[in-house]
Amino acid sequence: MIDYSLILSVNYTGKEWTLVGNDYDGLEWRDASPKPTKEELDSQWGSASAIKAAEQAERNRKAAYISEADPLFFKAQRGEATMEEWQAKVQEIKTRFPKD
Repeated sequence: MIDYSLILSVNYTGKEWTLVGNDYDGLEWRDASPKPTKEELDSQWGSASAIKAAEQAERNRKAAYISEADPLFFKAQRGEATMEEWQAKVQEIKTRFPKD
């Protein structure tokens, strides 16, 4: 299902609009620019959802780096772990939360 709110929030920042429900018919365009057509918005679904997925992956990675990888890095600096262990953890996090 296409998420029009997501498409509009990603690709039409700074534009004025409201959306009742998640159907194109519920889109009220309040901006001076031309209202995008349903076909234009539909064609943007893939890229908008990919952008949001990448942003979520980045947030997940950041949280995992802080809670999992950073402690290993500091242990490696103290000689309690190896840099290879830390690098392996960073790679594991990247694999767990792919950006694409």
